[in-house]
Amino acid sequence: MSRPEHPQQALLTFADTEKSPLSIRAKALVFVDPRSRELREQANRLAALSLPVLVVGETGTGKELLARHIHRESERGGLFVAVNCGAISPQWGEAELFGHAAGAYAGSASSRAGWFGSATGGTLYLDEIGDLPRVLQDQLLSVLETREVLRVGAQHATPVDVRLVVATSIDLAQAVAAGKFSERLYLYLNESRLELPALRERPGDILPLAEYFLGIYAQRLGLAIPLLGTAVQAALESHHWYGNTRELENVIHFALLVSSGAEILPQHLNLPTLKLELQVARLNPAQRARLRELLAH
Repeated sequence: MSRPEHPQQALLTFADTEKSPLSIRAKALVFVDPRSRELREQANRLAALSLPVLVVGETGTGKELLARHIHRESERGGLFVAVNCGAISPQWGEAELFGHAAGAYAGSASSRAGWFGSATGGTLYLDEIGDLPRVLQDQLLSVLETREVLRVGAQHATPVDVRLVVATSIDLAQAVAAGKFSERLYLYLNESRLELPALRERPGDILPLAEYFLGIYAQRLGLAIPLLGTAVQAALESHHWYGNTRELENVIHFALLVSSGAEILPQHLNLPTLKLELQVARLNPAQRARLRELLAH
């Protein structure tokens, strides 16, 4: 079986020099499928602007990667600072985000710039913005509107030059209706919105991503790169991928570890639907007839 070719593949990678703690899943994105190409064009147009960007997509689709792409295309000289809103402390969240002056807290002899200060001149990425504590949502909106940050304990506001990109895997409009998210902040962010399609909605990206993961894991483990047979390619392209790119990475990693030859076969894929198909294929004619009878009822 020959390895599939993708003459129009555009593989986006980030150098290890960025020292990102991201998994290899979040260090590559392909723009092969027509929907992905359209997404890249939209992202590039927004990157040239200074507006905040809201990235919406299911878990595991690569929202942070898209945010990094926007940062690179914007050519901002500062850092890309990624923050998970679910990990922000309810007690110290204001200081974490906006910084604090010296002496603002017991034992705080020096001031801290906070995440906004660290991202000055660059991009601040807030993942799962819906998890941001409600009180901080209003403060975030104020910073976006005034472009100034008032550090905890400070007497005067500090100007900030920060490009904000936020992401969510939930419907923020529903969170607004439930009173869990600021309507004003949602409307402000929603003006520049990017929809990151689920992997099943951009099937042209599946095999290029599978090849990428296969090559990376084989290199890391010191293994020869096996081929993806036609049956495996068909199985990968037809799978629903509820876990998106994250699930694809895990499937390829598993298949590489359990395969023993020069080619990955369908039985090496840990896909529930495929395992069921393989089990049915092993049944004799009488057993298959009985199974059809049971399913008919």
